[in-house]
Amino acid sequence: MRREEPRRGLEEGPDDYVIRIFDDPAAIDARAWNALVDAQGSATPFMRHEYLLALHESASAVAATGWQPQFLALFRSGGASTNQGGDELVAACPLYLKEHSYGEYVFDWAWADAYRRHGLAYYPKLLNAVPFTPVPGPRLLANDAVSRRVLLRAIRQFAVEAKLSSAHVLFLDEADQQAAQAEGWMMRSTVQFHWSQPDTKPYAAFADFLAGLQREKRKKIQQERRRVAEAGVMFESREGRAIEAADWDFFYRCYKQTYREHHSTPYLTRDFFQRIARTMSENWLLFIASREGRRIAASLIVIDPARRSAFGRYWGAVEHVPLLHFEACYYQPLQWCIENGYERFEGGAQGEHKMARGLLPVRTASAHWLAHPQFAQAVADFLEREGAGVDEYLDELNERLPFKTAAAADD
Repeated sequence: MRREEPRRGLEEGPDDYVIRIFDDPAAIDARAWNALVDAQGSATPFMRHEYLLALHESASAVAATGWQPQFLALFRSGGASTNQGGDELVAACPLYLKEHSYGEYVFDWAWADAYRRHGLAYYPKLLNAVPFTPVPGPRLLANDAVSRRVLLRAIRQFAVEAKLSSAHVLFLDEADQQAAQAEGWMMRSTVQFHWSQPDTKPYAAFADFLAGLQREKRKKIQQERRRVAEAGVMFESREGRAIEAADWDFFYRCYKQTYREHHSTPYLTRDFFQRIARTMSENWLLFIASREGRRIAASLIVIDPARRSAFGRYWGAVEHVPLLHFEACYYQPLQWCIENGYERFEGGAQGEHKMARGLLPVRTASAHWLAHPQFAQAVADFLEREGAGVDEYLDELNERLPFKTAAAADD
């Protein structure tokens, strides 16, 4: 289902386009959507139509779970032929009406509580994000800077006309950040930890990576890997279509166990993984740990072969082995990335412990718009203080990076 929106409040930009809102991503032409994704310099597999559609059709991100799709698309009349009546898709974003703040990884619970204490409704709010996925990348898919800014204005117009408390865009890339700042949105920073190959002399083997670390950090990793190996744990990796249905079943058992241990419920259904295994097989890498012939743990990685990037996503274990998490989620994926010529590995949200294992601090960004003037000012003041704290935190982290300095002697 779709509906067309007027262009009120969108003073700048082309005058030959229409805005359409879709409550089912299946109604948007997949090729046109993916063409926009592929045109973005920082594209990731998570923004592909297949991924977002699987979230919807598997009932993982739907109104019943607090994620009501309202995908926003900007069309130019008379453009390339698509299933949208011959109009050209020039900009789009995955937009949701949210009834809570779960699965976002940018925390605004305190804002919601402040609204509640003043007798105001914070939910539903409007959210532009990939559900359950704290991976930075493009959120405003656009052919040009003008269309990107018009898309932001359309999001704000939607929120105003629906009388919503706020609109949010999470884990934006650099182009989206520039557009949001130009449109006067409030910016917020968080910190993640990512690994990347050195520009000058890329690692040819995991031993090269270890050699670049400070002696204390190198010894710690070697000890952790040795303890897992001495516990009798062995790993195998399976990629793409080599991951069989039984492998996915075991992984999902491990995935559910992780949530069970935290007294929570999995966000993603087994049907979601079945769908993406079929439609995005080339983007999945699975590590399976075994001991004495029994499978005991699994770690699922998203890979982007075209951009040589990998993203740690989900893990779980049905048997406890000390330090197994580090081996399954960091050392095995890093070793695989180095051996297969990958240039970047993102370890997921938060986790300062990742820095001791060679993942370095990276600033991530979100953008926020609040309708209530007084609350908007209060949040702006808070974000200024919080941002100063993030700056200090990054400075402190960068003073104790795990790698040897150029001046340090080999040891």
